[in-house]
Amino acid sequence: MADLLQVEHVSAGYGEAVILNDVSLSLAQGETLALLGRNGTGKTTLINTLAGATRQHAGSISLGGVALHKLAPHQRAAAGIGWVPQERNIFKSLTVHENLTAVARPGRPGVKSAPWGPERVYEMFPRLAERKGNLGTQLSGGEQQMLAVGRALVLNPTLLLLDEPLEGLAPIIVEELLRAIARITREEGLSAIIVEQHPQAILAISHRAVVLDHGTVVHSGTAKALLEAPELLDKLLGVAR
Repeated sequence: MADLLQVEHVSAGYGEAVILNDVSLSLAQGETLALLGRNGTGKTTLINTLAGATRQHAGSISLGGVALHKLAPHQRAAAGIGWVPQERNIFKSLTVHENLTAVARPGRPGVKSAPWGPERVYEMFPRLAERKGNLGTQLSGGEQQMLAVGRALVLNPTLLLLDEPLEGLAPIIVEELLRAIARITREEGLSAIIVEQHPQAILAISHRAVVLDHGTVVHSGTAKALLEAPELLDKLLGVAR
């Protein structure tokens, strides 16, 4: 299976502060990668670097053969990056429907699944369909997260970046989002990188796993193997089974 994403010897951070050191990883078309690590190990910085929101000091990033590290953030979105940051960054002064239509892009050539548009997002998240006329400020935290995911999808990306999509949400919303993410990735085959503090939940729907510590890759392998090795998971993350 050909690599969609190639990250080679990347060092990056904020201003002169270097957070990531010599990070290399790859992701094949249709794969989901669980990006794990303790707090402050560089997970969000790596996601932000892929999206173009940090200062890259060294290395290269390519997506489908396009050199992302040479592009501005809006150009990376056009090249196929769909980004859901921790802050969600929805347009709170616009309605749900306006949020989705304001950024929508047509489907990409060669993508087998049907293109994503507002109606497909509403079908996946019925809560948003019920609130399509509501402003972003009138949504709950879970609904805002659904809208942030939907807004990334209507860009029709080739790679979806999700930074802690389950953080601070009620269990029923977590289950709904996990089902949606599994559908997007497993059933529809959209490649994704997911940062999450609930490793078991994300490993269960991922193909591969990478663990960061102090800005470097300390483990890389299949998600299944890591899920089935609770002692190793505990050693790498300091979490209970």
